Amino acid sequence: MTAHDGRGRRVPVKRRLLALPALALLLAGCGIRPTEVPTDFGAAPSRVPCSLSGPDLTTQTSHGVPVQVFLLCGSSLVAVDRVVRVPEGTADARRRVIVAQGLLNQLATPPSATEKAAGYTTHVPSGLTVAGPHPKDPEDTLRLSTDPSGLNPYALAQIVCTLSDSAAAEGNGSVVLGGPDDSRLRRYECTDQLRSRPGTTRPPSTEATDG
Repeated sequence: MTAHDGRGRRVPVKRRLLALPALALLLAGCGIRPTEVPTDFGAAPSRVPCSLSGPDLTTQTSHGVPVQVFLLCGSSLVAVDRVVRVPEGTADARRRVIVAQGLLNQLATPPSATEKAAGYTTHVPSGLTVAGPHPKDPEDTLRLSTDPSGLNPYALAQIVCTLSDSAAAEGNGSVVLGGPDDSRLRRYECTDQLRSRPGTTRPPSTEATDG
C-alpha cells in the first residue's frame, strides 16, 4: 500500500508509520512533549506550621518571670514562651498562686497574630481563677474556680502540662488540682502521650492524700 508525499512521490505507508515513534522520541529529546497532561500540585507551601521565632525575653525579664505555657498546634501541645509578673519579696506559698494565676491568664489570652498564622490555638476559658490549698489539703494544692473534671479535655491538658512544669508546682511533672469546694483532689501528670494527643487522652491522675 502506498501514498503520495507533498512532491507527488509515492511513499510506502508502512515506512511512514515506522517514522512516527522516532518523531516522538525526537520531540521528547528537545524538551517538547507530544501530549499535554494537566498537573496540579497545589499552592506553594507557606510558613512551617508550629514554627515561631521566640520573643525577646531579655527585655521582658525585668518586668516578670519567664515561663512557658502549652498551646494547641495541629493535634499536639507545644510550649511557647511567656512572662508572668511576680512582686519581689512574695512568700513562697503566695508566689505559687500568683504564678499559677499568671499562667492561667496567659493560657486564656488569644494567641497573637503571628501565633495564629502558625496554627496555634487555646481552649482555656477566660475568667478562670486559682487559689491555694484549703486547711486540710496537701500544701502544693491548687484549687481552680471550675472543677477540673468539667473542663474541656484540651483545656485540662493545657492546664495540667503548663502548671506541672512550672514554679506553681513541685517541678516533678505533676500538679495537685481541685475545684472550689472540698471535693477529692487529684494529682495529674503531664505525659508524652498527653502532649501528643490532648483531645483524646485524659491526663493520668491519682487521688491526692490529705495534708
